Amino acid sequence: MSAQEGKYNVKAVSNMLGVQPGTLRAWERRYQIIAPPRNEAGHRLYTEEQVQILKWLVDKVNQGFTISQAISLIEQRHTDVHVEAKDHVAALRERLLQALLSFQEWTAHELLNEAFSLYTVEKVALDLLTPLLVRIGDLWKHGKITSAHEHFATAFLRSRLGMAFSMLPINRLLPKTISVCGPNEWHEIGLFIFTLYLRRKGYETIYLGAGVDQRDLPIVINEVKPACIFLSCTLQQNVAATLQLVDELKQTCPHIRIGVGGRAFDEVDEQIKTKYGDHLLGQSKEQWDEWLKSNEKYLSKRGKTM
Repeated sequence: MSAQEGKYNVKAVSNMLGVQPGTLRAWERRYQIIAPPRNEAGHRLYTEEQVQILKWLVDKVNQGFTISQAISLIEQRHTDVHVEAKDHVAALRERLLQALLSFQEWTAHELLNEAFSLYTVEKVALDLLTPLLVRIGDLWKHGKITSAHEHFATAFLRSRLGMAFSMLPINRLLPKTISVCGPNEWHEIGLFIFTLYLRRKGYETIYLGAGVDQRDLPIVINEVKPACIFLSCTLQQNVAATLQLVDELKQTCPHIRIGVGGRAFDEVDEQIKTKYGDHLLGQSKEQWDEWLKSNEKYLSKRGKTM
């Protein structure tokens, strides 16, 4: 089969690239840069050459370009792009913030639709929504918005992220993980974004969120048999209880890797950082990548035996 013959359907290409099928169709419709041939049933079949072009475009998008800028690079064959994609993301984030704080749900949906059509799920979650959620939390913390504004915004974003989460493929060769908020924690959106990151990596992740009774956690662990448990803590007042849970899990489940993250751990003292350094996930994608890499050998082994 030549590189010019269609061989990959849209679902296969979506899995390979980590881009939602709807985004691929939007790129085709808006820019006509990739127009895959169709089989007799009318289904898109991407050629090898088209998949390679899409991989290049996705790589550029992940570097910070918008899809239109990336396509411009192909068409013009140079890298003289004057408008930085990060400025577009920042502007989009500001517009989304204003829509949410004004309870303009339809406008917020349109803005997120625009974001998902231009960028990968990972980029939208980490570069657009994570800073937005931090800002919303800070505004509420300093009394600049009401709890109603904060609840509406986080519930809206949680719902949209959940839709994206359900569409991400799972790599069955990777081990299972569990994501759960620490004791007394109710701020779960940061944990959800981290869980989305794990799913983007292909991990089958059981998301428990907030409000789980600690006494029920061993039951879930016994049923799921995860290789990792990830705990999230946002409020400083809950750090001690979260670390106590880490110690208990280390005693009862010594074969399970435990990662802890959340904004509260940005402010802990050096003694805690030293004692629990192997468990601290950090706040950025790069730090998360490093944590997974440091446990890669263990996770690979667990994935093959489960």
